[in-house]
Amino acid sequence: MQVCTTIAQIRAQVAAYKQAGEVVALVPTMGYLHEGHMTLVRRARAEGDRVIVWIFVNPTQFENPDDLAKYPRDTERDLAMLRAEGVDAVFLPEVSEIYPEGAETIVETTHLANVLHGAVRPGHFRGVTTVVTKFFNIIQPDVAIFGEKDYQQLQVIKRMVRDLHMPIRIVGQTTVRGSDGLAMSSRNVRLAPDDRIAALILSQSLNAAEAAASAGTTVENLRQVIAETIATEPRAKLVGCDIVAAESLSDITGPLTGPTAIMISVEVGGVLLIDQRVVTP
Repeated sequence: MQVCTTIAQIRAQVAAYKQAGEVVALVPTMGYLHEGHMTLVRRARAEGDRVIVWIFVNPTQFENPDDLAKYPRDTERDLAMLRAEGVDAVFLPEVSEIYPEGAETIVETTHLANVLHGAVRPGHFRGVTTVVTKFFNIIQPDVAIFGEKDYQQLQVIKRMVRDLHMPIRIVGQTTVRGSDGLAMSSRNVRLAPDDRIAALILSQSLNAAEAAASAGTTVENLRQVIAETIATEPRAKLVGCDIVAAESLSDITGPLTGPTAIMISVEVGGVLLIDQRVVTP
């Protein structure tokens, strides 16, 4: 496995793959890898001949400096996991390599980045789209794999790629959960044991909403189901609940008429967790 720390190194590696006519699949990560990331890697292997993983904690998508400082990191462990999965190359740059002194260019989906979760995390998706554009330009993959847990992020990336005519296929991978139903996340390591149990309320609320949707219900009732279920767990605080059309992320009201995305943000023990589910009536 090649570990590249500079743009020149990863470009040379990718050039060799493409000269051999190989399809390059990219898995973007911020490190502190878990089984969910390994599922993305395996999907990438199925989609391409060569798998590249980037590990980069992107500072521009953190609106809270403390959250950035607390983000878990374990590079040696990450690299060992990726070697075991047969990853071909890892791009592990310093911040100064990606954001050179004086950098001022940003990329933003002006609507999708500023609604739903983006409305309560100003600048977050702008940081995501800017860094993803940089990495897409640097690596020039044929396909990139993103998890569906960050559902709005996936839709933002798809829109950006479409709008900017990037020759990259974006693949969404189903959310990976533990045996107890909690969506896998690097943030889970920050949960105290009691909070880890309390965090199960996220998937439980989505299960309740899915059951209500399949029986026939309204958007307003789904919001109530989510809120009432979260309220049964005293350690959990519902921060956001967005219920929108699955593909366009547009607002909907009244009876469900098609695929509907539910995206929730819940604070448990001071840790903000997200989860999502697409439900159908």
